Amino acid sequence: MSFADREDPSTLVLFDVDGTLTPARLSVSDEMLKTLAELRKKVVIGFVGGSDLAKQVEQLGPNVLENFDYCFSENGLTAYKLGKKMASQSFIGWLGEEKYNKLVKFVLRYLSDIDIPVRTGTFIEFRNGMVNISPVGRNASTQQRNDFEAYDKTHHVREKLVDALREEFKDYGLTYSIGGQISFDVFPTGWDKTYCLQHVEGEHFKTIHFFGDKTYKGGNDYEIYNDSRITGHAVNSPADTIRILDEIFHLNQ
Repeated sequence: MSFADREDPSTLVLFDVDGTLTPARLSVSDEMLKTLAELRKKVVIGFVGGSDLAKQVEQLGPNVLENFDYCFSENGLTAYKLGKKMASQSFIGWLGEEKYNKLVKFVLRYLSDIDIPVRTGTFIEFRNGMVNISPVGRNASTQQRNDFEAYDKTHHVREKLVDALREEFKDYGLTYSIGGQISFDVFPTGWDKTYCLQHVEGEHFKTIHFFGDKTYKGGNDYEIYNDSRITGHAVNSPADTIRILDEIFHLNQ
């Protein structure tokens, strides 16, 4: 077995990143890194997030491939096990250039017609396994992110755009998942966070835990949190994650 050095190699613990291991788009704390190091002595650990690996390195540190057993970027479309890259998949190869161009043009037209308090830059970010769309722009500062999040809770900017996309491209076979503070992901149906589970099927884990903060319907943790293969834990902050880990795995004993 790959993880025979663990106290319980039959248990895997997976984590969302934003809001679960780190504050949204901010860096991981020393306390969390220490907690994960202690947890890794007991079980197998990994993270699964919608961002690409470069952004996850920014948040989780330059040694991310060494600090986690499994690293699942873009919901597992890009995957690493014990620092070695696994098989990958491409969104644009699946959808095709023609359909992708229609999707992008629709989004840009829509965003140009809505009124929001601030716009920055990078409204559409193409990733290997998905498209990330942000009405305020991914270049927003932390304060601008917080301001837009508060505005969006009242005006439902992202939700309305998702509804428009579902109607316009209902034959594309796409799923729309709102996560984080300022954006939402678009990806082929079935390419949500449950996609990463295919990478661990051969390890025959008896229990797979998942920790996430967007576990409600429409949130980007919803599908994996509710998957029959998963024992799910809904959290509201990194501190909450640490608290529940201590309760389950007795890390401070």
